[in-house]
Formats: sequence, structure tokens, C-alpha cells
Amino acid sequence: MSFLRDLLTVLFLLVGAGFFTAGTIGLIRFPDVRSRLHALTKADGLGLGFIVFGVVLQAPSAAVGALAVFAWVATLAAASASARVIASRAAHREPGPRRHQRREAVPDVDG
Repeated sequence: MSFLRDLLTVLFLLVGAGFFTAGTIGLIRFPDVRSRLHALTKADGLGLGFIVFGVVLQAPSAAVGALAVFAWVATLAAASASARVIASRAAHREPGPRRHQRREAVPDVDG
């Protein structure tokens, strides 16, 4: 049973590291602040979740595991709140797509 638990722990840690890597690539590659925040908060939340579950499997007691899960939930809340603040500040500084722009009329072409 210990081998299976160790194997699952390594698997969770590797998947979590993969999500962190994907979030970092998104942070570097995406063009605007909103896209970068989306990639970073989603990937980091999932990556940290997988890492926490890998740690919970190796926790010496249920209290330590519960504390790790609580830290993950608190991090998710803080990440979403800070991403909201950063996105609202970026909306005032960076021009984004306009939803209510009128399209130019396309002239009719008679054949």
C-alpha cells in the first residue's frame, strides 16, 4: 500500500508541476493582461490543488492534511480576488475590445 501511495504522490506532484509550467507559458505568451491573468489563475489553482493532494497523501495526520486543503482554498480565494483587482485596473489603462461598436455599413454591390 505504501508503494501505491508513493506512486500517486509522485503522479499528483508531476501533474501539479505541469499545470504550473502551463500557467507560466501562458503568462509569457498571451498578449494582454486579461488573458495572462486567466491562464495564470486557472493553471496555478489546479497545479496547487494537485500538489496539495499529493502532500495530503503523505500527511502524518488528518489535521495536517486538512490544514493543507485549507491553505489551498485560501490561496484560491486570494488569487481570484487579486486577479479581479488587477483586471479592473488594467481595464482602465489598456484598451480592450468594445462590445457596442457599430459596424460600418457594407455597401450593396449590384452585379
